[in-house]
Amino acid sequence: MIAALSDNKALRRRLVAGSIAVLACGAALVWHGARSEASNATPAAPETKLVKAIAVAPMLGADTRTAVGEIRPRLESDLGFRVSGKLLERVAEVGATVRKGEVLARIDDQDYRNRLASAEADVAAAQAVLVEASAAEARIGALLTKGFTTRANYDATLKNLRSAQAKLKSANIAFEMAKDQLGYTELHAEFDGIVTASGAEAGQSVNVGQMVVRVADPNTRDAVFSIAEAAFANTPETKRPPKVTVSLLSNPAITAAGTIREIAPMADAATRTFQVKVSIENAPDEMRFGASVSGRAEGAGAPVVVLPGSALFDKDGKPAVWIVSPSSAVELKPVTVARYETDRIVVSDGLSKGDLVVTAGVNRLREHEKVRIVEGEGK
Repeated sequence: MIAALSDNKALRRRLVAGSIAVLACGAALVWHGARSEASNATPAAPETKLVKAIAVAPMLGADTRTAVGEIRPRLESDLGFRVSGKLLERVAEVGATVRKGEVLARIDDQDYRNRLASAEADVAAAQAVLVEASAAEARIGALLTKGFTTRANYDATLKNLRSAQAKLKSANIAFEMAKDQLGYTELHAEFDGIVTASGAEAGQSVNVGQMVVRVADPNTRDAVFSIAEAAFANTPETKRPPKVTVSLLSNPAITAAGTIREIAPMADAATRTFQVKVSIENAPDEMRFGASVSGRAEGAGAPVVVLPGSALFDKDGKPAVWIVSPSSAVELKPVTVARYETDRIVVSDGLSKGDLVVTAGVNRLREHEKVRIVEGEGK
């Protein structure tokens, strides 16, 4: 009985060992077959990326520029006395309308009246000397003719006559100057206009040329703007200045047409901007001096390409876009961006009509990589 049990256990061990050997052999065959199948398989093709693209169609972009400025008179003069003195009265007040030749202010003229009286007396004295010298020349000349005097005496008399004539001429000039200076004690308007400012009050001593009254012509007005240098960067020298539409900031419905008449040749030292004066045609009354206005100039610009902002890519710190070639491969092409807007860019150079520009998925692309367009194809 014990011998039979021993024989059964030995048989069981041999069966288990055989089963394990069969399983191991089968697993080795399966693994070897898998390796053979894997080694004979073809490598998978690279994935073709899907992108969105649009066809380039250059268009003439409107070159619109705006600026804020103010209304100023085209003709404005600082009027002052041509002689110094004490200001007696200033007739014209700020805001008053004046006519050409109207008296605006007066200074104390007593000193100038005295000078005129002195000059008048000098003229009378010079006239008396001239009368005496003329009579002496006539007497000596008659004696010389008869031989009763010498030539030297006549020459001395003739010299006195000519000296008297010169002194009378000088006295007359001094008299006219004194009379003019007396007239300069009154300040007159040089043209019809409006008083916009004053620089002196009654009782104040004013110097020659000091501004007493500022007068502006209300019929000619300019809109004056300060424009940055970049605005002139792409403007050809021969290009005609565009028409400008000027409108009030407080009421944009009030507008007027204008023409650029003057561009400062030098930038302002503080602001580094150029002053541009726009002559306003038929300016409405609401555009008073000092009013804030907006100027808008529109002109036909060079052909540009408008792209979504998502199309822009950076290459070595410079703007570029991905172009889809006829072989469906992408190439990176540098471009020149004229300006950046909220959700789009305006390209001025670097693209040709018909180029397919990738507008989505630009950050996943590599040079010469194959792509497939899923939207915008053929546009």
